[in-house]
Amino acid sequence: MDPEFHPISIQAGEGAWLIASDGKRYLDGNSSIWTNLHGHRHPKLDAALFDQLGRIAHSSFLGLTHEPAARLASELVSFANDPDLHPKLNRVFFSDDGSTAMEAGLKMILQGFSQAGEPLRREFISPDGAYHGDTIGAMSLGKSETFHHHFQTFLFPTRKVMAPACYRCPFNRAKPEREDARRYRKCNFECATLAEEEIHKVGHRLAAWVLEPKVQGAAGMIMHPEGYAQRTAAAARKVGARVLFDEVLTGCHRTGTALAAHSQRVMPDVVALAKGLTGGYLPLAATLTTEKVFAPFHGDPEKTFFHGHSYTANPLGCAVATANLGLLSGRDAEKQRHRIFRSLQEVSKQFWQHPNVGDVRQEGGILAIEIVRDRSTRARFPSKEKRGARICRAAQDLGLITRPVGDVLVLMPPFCTTDEEIEKMAESLFQGIRKEMPA
Repeated sequence: MDPEFHPISIQAGEGAWLIASDGKRYLDGNSSIWTNLHGHRHPKLDAALFDQLGRIAHSSFLGLTHEPAARLASELVSFANDPDLHPKLNRVFFSDDGSTAMEAGLKMILQGFSQAGEPLRREFISPDGAYHGDTIGAMSLGKSETFHHHFQTFLFPTRKVMAPACYRCPFNRAKPEREDARRYRKCNFECATLAEEEIHKVGHRLAAWVLEPKVQGAAGMIMHPEGYAQRTAAAARKVGARVLFDEVLTGCHRTGTALAAHSQRVMPDVVALAKGLTGGYLPLAATLTTEKVFAPFHGDPEKTFFHGHSYTANPLGCAVATANLGLLSGRDAEKQRHRIFRSLQEVSKQFWQHPNVGDVRQEGGILAIEIVRDRSTRARFPSKEKRGARICRAAQDLGLITRPVGDVLVLMPPFCTTDEEIEKMAESLFQGIRKEMPA
């Protein structure tokens, strides 16, 4: 822990703002670690929470059910399915957060294959640097060196393929330009080919291809080239494996569509949702799957999926999540989101003015700025210098709260943020770069 670090005590929130106990106001530049979609103290989310509180705050979901969970499950099925895409996600399993949603997903895949007569399907493949959470199963799927190096000996073996990171791809022959590297890359899509080859090699032993579609968040906001999700999912299905998508970050319209999978024109067999599911109000997650994955659990009691949590399908969380989905599908919501996306695109241009900015990339409401020691060679700063953290600390002094992923700076504003507030966020972050790295 940095001995000079003193956390800000947050007392209140209002729209895109956080208010400290000393009265100072800060713009919430990362939507409170990627969860807050509509801003703090949204009246419709507040109302849904208070309304449910007048009925019951919590009840066990073991052998019971309740109306908020049933209603939310129905809404989630409608929300997650694109009418033109298959398979259809029509079964919902509730849990608490992204880690547990992924843990449930991998367990239902393994148990389902075992009960369907394919017990040898026990291997998983995912891109290098993937992060899926901090439970043992989720860590095994991700195996992030940064977050999990202390626990490597406790994790079950999984396979890795190169991440589809165009800016740092060893196959990309293009020289650096002042543009998203996905736009000027020169390659033969080797990242997808290598993943397809590994999937084919594992073959009948493969349980699932696991992917954060479109954006790998904790790996450094790696934004994938078009077609990667579609090609790799097709390869997995060709060998009879499942496709498990982690949409904990990318779901709920963060990248533009309800699920990132929709824009990639490919649907998973299992998908994990969390973070923005309740609009940043309460912990709640959902793992959605198909009838085909669910079928092996029918019948005898020994086929039961014995996985659950004390706060599974908490009524307060379900009520506010349903209200959140309503806000996301409201008449003016899409127009509002696209205004945010355009505003981020516009402010992103100023970051190219600084010589230590190597790549600027955006997907919907996610803007990532990668800091480098040398733009011409893409050389990194030594990790011990913590340039990203220092820049965000400097931006915090200017009224912006955000959190880097290594030396990748991130802006991910709530959907209520005004153009002027986005401009202020970007200017604070840019001034933080200038302070820590004078040109």
